[in-house]
Amino acid sequence: MNPGRYRYTIFSMLFLIALINYVDRGALSFAANAISAEYHFSKVQLGAVLGYFGFGYLFGSLCGGFLADRIGTKKVWMMAGVLWSILEIATAWAGDLGMALFGGSAIMGFAALRIMFGFSEGPAYALMNKAIAHWAPDNERGFALSIGLLSTQVGSLLTAPIAVGLLLLTNDWRMMFILLGVMSLLAMLLFARTFSDSPDTSAATHAAEREFIHRGQKVTQHDDTPLPWWRFFTSRTLVCNALGYFSFLYITFTLVTWMPKYLQDNFHYDLHALWYVAMIPWSGACITVLLGGRFADWLLARFNNLRLARNVFAAVTLCGTACCFMAIPWMHSAAGIIALMTLGNALNALVNNVYWSVVIDVTPKSSVGTYSGMTLAIANLAAIISPMLCGWLAEYYGYNAMFTVTAVIAFGSMLAMTLLQPEKRLHPQTEANVTQQTA
Repeated sequence: MNPGRYRYTIFSMLFLIALINYVDRGALSFAANAISAEYHFSKVQLGAVLGYFGFGYLFGSLCGGFLADRIGTKKVWMMAGVLWSILEIATAWAGDLGMALFGGSAIMGFAALRIMFGFSEGPAYALMNKAIAHWAPDNERGFALSIGLLSTQVGSLLTAPIAVGLLLLTNDWRMMFILLGVMSLLAMLLFARTFSDSPDTSAATHAAEREFIHRGQKVTQHDDTPLPWWRFFTSRTLVCNALGYFSFLYITFTLVTWMPKYLQDNFHYDLHALWYVAMIPWSGACITVLLGGRFADWLLARFNNLRLARNVFAAVTLCGTACCFMAIPWMHSAAGIIALMTLGNALNALVNNVYWSVVIDVTPKSSVGTYSGMTLAIANLAAIISPMLCGWLAEYYGYNAMFTVTAVIAFGSMLAMTLLQPEKRLHPQTEANVTQQTA
C-alpha cells in the first residue's frame, strides 16, 4: 500500500518559506549603491549596515529553536514570518527613521531595523531541522534536508533577478522592499493552511504515511527527554560542527552581501547586467546541495560509517572550497573569477546537509530545536563578521584580501570537521558520567 506523500508537501513548504527568507535578507545588497549614494555611506559604513542583520540573527536563532521545543514549530514560524515581512516593508524608511529618531543618523535607523529583521529571520533553519526530524524517516533525512537547504542557494540565485527586476521596474529601492514584504505576508498565509508540526497533528496525512514515517525513524528511550542547554558544550561533535558550519555561512554571507558591489566596483557591471551575472556563482550550488544529501545518504548506507559520511566528506569538500577562494586573487579576468566563485560555492553547498544531519545524529528529538538553534547561533557569528570584515578589508586592503581571508576560514573549518564523533549520541546521564565521557 502506498503510504502517501504529504511529507513532501511539508518539505516543499519549508523550501518555499526559507527561500523567501533568503531573498528578503539579500535584497539590501542590490540596493547598496543607491542607499550609499543617498546617505553617503563609505564601504566600512555599508559593511556595518549589512552586518547589523547578524546581531539579531544570532539571538533569533537561539530563541527560535528554544521556543519550537516548547510551544511548537508552526507557532514560531508564523510569528517570525509575519514579523520579518513587516520589517522588510519598514526597511524602505529605515534611513529616514534614523534621521528623525537618532539625531540625524541614517545608519542608526538601518541598524535598528536590520537587527530586528535579523532576529525575526533567525529561527528559520532551526525550525526547518526540527520539522524534518519529525517528518522524515531516517533513510530520507539527507534528501529532505537537501530540499530545505536548497532554499539557501536558490534564494541567493533568485535574489539577483527579483531584486534587480523590482529596482528597474519601479526605479525606487524603497518600493522594492515594500513589494517583497507584501509577497512574504501572502506566502505566510499559504504556510498557515498547509504546515503542521508533525504527522500526528496533520489532518492531511494518512494513517499509513504516519506509520511509514514512525517505522522509518530510529527511536531511543531518551528521545522524549529534553537535555539542558549546557550539554551542547560538553559534546565535542556539536561544538566542532558549529565551527564547521561557520565557514559555510561566512562564505555565503560574503557572496550575498559583497559580491554585487564587488562586481560593480571591479568590473563595472550595471543593473542591466548584474541581474544575470550575480546569479552565476549560485548556479552550481543549487545542484550540489541536493547531490550532497544523496551522497551522504549513500555513503552511510554503503559503509555504515558515520565518520566517513560526516567527517571525511565535509573535510575533503571544505579543502576544495578553500583552494578555490585562495586562487581568486591570482585570477584577473571577470570570467575566471566568477568561475572560481561558482566552483567554490558549489563545493561549499555540497556539504551543507552534513551540519544539520550531525545535530539530528547526536541529539534526542526533544532537543533538536534548541541544539539546532545553538549551532546556528554560533555559526551565525559569520553573519556579523563577514559583512563588516569584508567592508574593512575592501576599504583598506582591497577586495583580494577579502577572498584570502575567506579561504583561511574555510581551511580552519575543515580541521574542525575532522574532529567530529557523530556516532556518540547524547542522552541523559549523571554529572559523573558526563565527566567520564568527555575525558
